Amino acid sequence: MRSDKPLAGQTIEAARRTLTARFKSAGIDSAELDARLLAGAALGLDLSALIAATMRIITQDEAQCLETFTQRRLAGEPVARILGVKEFWGLTLQLSPATLVPRPDTETVVELALEIERGKRRPHLPPRIADIGTGSGAILLALLSEWREATGIGTDISMEALQTASRNAARLGFTPRAAFVACDYAAALSGPFDLIVSNPPYIRSAEIAELDREVREYDPLAALDGGADGLDAYRALIPQAADLLAPGGTLIVEAGCGQSGPISELMTASGLTSEKPPKADLAGIPRAVAGWKPPR
Repeated sequence: MRSDKPLAGQTIEAARRTLTARFKSAGIDSAELDARLLAGAALGLDLSALIAATMRIITQDEAQCLETFTQRRLAGEPVARILGVKEFWGLTLQLSPATLVPRPDTETVVELALEIERGKRRPHLPPRIADIGTGSGAILLALLSEWREATGIGTDISMEALQTASRNAARLGFTPRAAFVACDYAAALSGPFDLIVSNPPYIRSAEIAELDREVREYDPLAALDGGADGLDAYRALIPQAADLLAPGGTLIVEAGCGQSGPISELMTASGLTSEKPPKADLAGIPRAVAGWKPPR
């Protein structure tokens, strides 16, 4: 049942129940979680503090802030966009309109990179990483958090995205090891790199209109639209990456549903071989595809 009772004067617990009911009435699957996250942000409280203060009365100013958040969520805006942050690989990343909201599927790229590269690492040779189309810097910064000796560079065509990634690197303490450059895919880079990663746009143009509203209306189109067959970005970046990889280096890209086979063929055409089979995400979709550059 929907409740439009004013939030001001309610306890925190009552307000959370009110928001949950409103979100459920609007068909939002994550109603309870969204209510908790938005209440915590509006009141400046983490989960433990929310639990400890369940009977505290919400002030008028807090109620106004929470109502604003609620109306934005009911209009279809994702919680991550409202809050301006999203957790990825245990890192809290700031977002901007020019960046995708990092998703759990993309962590599959990080997982595969760790599986492959851990067997190759030599302590006296710090790994050098490139993240093509870095967006918020999610993949690069996740890898730098795992490899304390690694350095990396992220590219993007959007200056706003690069500024966001740079702020994330600085806030997480990675500035000495991370750099960012504006270019089309890897056009401005010079190798060699031990590892190149990318989550390029891979949605077929005709399917953009069918995406969930939260993606279609709030994620940047340039980071979604992969052309008629969804493979335009791969045709551009895979040959560039193959040239930039050190012998024995690896390229790992995120793939859409049904795309792992064609992507593997593009890698083979650029001289890369299959090092491991594509890694599936939690839904069983082959999500991370790797290509290995044989030693000379």
